[in-house]
This record gives sequence, structure tokens and C-alpha cells, in this order.
Amino acid sequence: MNEKIFKVLAGVFFTIILLSFFWPSGKSEKNYNVNVQTMVYGGDGLDLATIGSLLKKAENASELERLLNDPKTGINNLDLNEDGKVDYIKVTEYGNEQSKGFSLTVEPVAGETQEVATIDIEKSGNDQASVEVKGNEQIYGQNHYHRSSFGMTDMLFMYWLFRPHPFYMSPYGYGHYPGSYRSYNTVSQNNYRQRTAGQRDLKSSSSSSMKGKATSPNAGKSATKGIKTPLKKPTSSQKSFQKRNPSKQMSKSSFGRSSTTRSSRPSRPSVRRSSGFGRSGGRFGGK
Repeated sequence: MNEKIFKVLAGVFFTIILLSFFWPSGKSEKNYNVNVQTMVYGGDGLDLATIGSLLKKAENASELERLLNDPKTGINNLDLNEDGKVDYIKVTEYGNEQSKGFSLTVEPVAGETQEVATIDIEKSGNDQASVEVKGNEQIYGQNHYHRSSFGMTDMLFMYWLFRPHPFYMSPYGYGHYPGSYRSYNTVSQNNYRQRTAGQRDLKSSSSSSMKGKATSPNAGKSATKGIKTPLKKPTSSQKSFQKRNPSKQMSKSSFGRSSTTRSSRPSRPSVRRSSGFGRSGGRFGGK
């Protein structure tokens, strides 16, 4: 009988010891931060699904370029060179008899051109047009398309586009911008998503639907230096540059990427985990 009582008491004592070890006491309780940062890629600064909303507003290619770089539209939040200002997007027109297109490029540093995306437009009837936006695979990854169909009355832009006219080529570049243009700071990724949510009128796709689209004159053009923000599929030269010039995205003040949770636990060393990079904003023209 005494042996049974001894075993019971020993079990209770052992349980109390375990609970006292794992149960936080008032004295040992400490708050610690766990910083979880989400990878933000260069392409996250330009939501291609919103491009259709600009085509509805523009009257011609130069107007499209102005709208892309107007902070009031809220579409452009690119910062490929991580200089804290939104990159200036240049528009270059191209096309053939069946299809018209626009190449969107930025210059992260002087003398370097990076194609960001292309916009291809085909007539699909007397009063209909198909629009397809393709993200450059270095920035957005492979097979990143957005497309939709629009009525010609929805897009007055189309009447100008399919009339004979000289192709538009942006006269601007690194350090040389329109007189009315002023660089501006980027916003956090959360703010960017909120302000563009109502402008996403193109649907994503993993393949192209265009049959006779023309080739962009900037196809294959990629910046060998100047791009610091993470890319989905960087070239070997871009990887080499980024290795020598690390991204700022681990910074606490970077682009609103990091989320912090606070918990009460027994006294332990501070814990920090990162699943990727934070990010600092970009500037018009990437200067």
C-alpha cells in the first residue's frame, strides 16, 4: 500500500516539475518579436491587369505614356533600382497590318534599357479589339499574360491606333523627362494593392491568344546593371550585379513589407525569421 502511495506522489511531483518548467511565470515572461518579411519582386510594382484601364483613357501613345507615369492614376509603383522613386516608363510603338503593340521599358541607370512588358492589340471584328499584356519573364516569370476584349466605343484609343500614323517612340530617357513630370515616392505594397484593386480589368492567362502579333523592337533588351530589386528570372549578368549590389529590402523601413507579431513566452533569446526581402520604393526614371 505504501509503495502505491509512493508511486502516486512521485507521479504528481514529476507532473508539477514539468508544468513549472513549461508554464510561464510572471517573472520569466518576456515579449519578443518575430519579423516575417514577404518577398516582393520588381514586377509587384506594376500590376499588368490594370493596363486596360489606361487604354480606355488614353487618346494616343504619348498620352498612354503620360498616364503610366502620372501619380494620380496610381498604376506605376516600379522601383527596379531601389532608389526610393518610381521608375519612369517609356512607351515605344510597333506593329504590322494585323496587330499593333507597345513596348514598356525603363532605364534603371544611364545607358541601360530593361523591357518590362508589351501590350499587343488586335481587331477581332469591326467593333471589337483583343488586348494582351505580357510581362517580361525576367521580371514576372514565364508565361505571365493578361488579356481581355474591348468594344471600340469603350476605347477611343483604337480609332487612332488603327489609322495610318507614324509610330510613337518616347523621346525621353534617363535624366531627360517631360517638363510637366515630377518624380515621386513609391507607396507600400499594401497601399498599392488597395489603390489598384478597382482598376484590374484584364484576366490572367498562362498562354498567348494572339496569332499575328508583331515583335517588339525591345525584345531581348535587359539591363545588365542597375536593377537591385528581386526578379523572377534574372539573367546571369543581372544575378552578378545583384550579388555585388545587394537589395535594400532587408531594411526595417523598406516599402512596408514586414509584419511583426508579439507573443508572451518564457524568457528566451530574441527570434527573427525572414522568408525573403522587404523593399524600398522606386523613383520616376529610376534615378
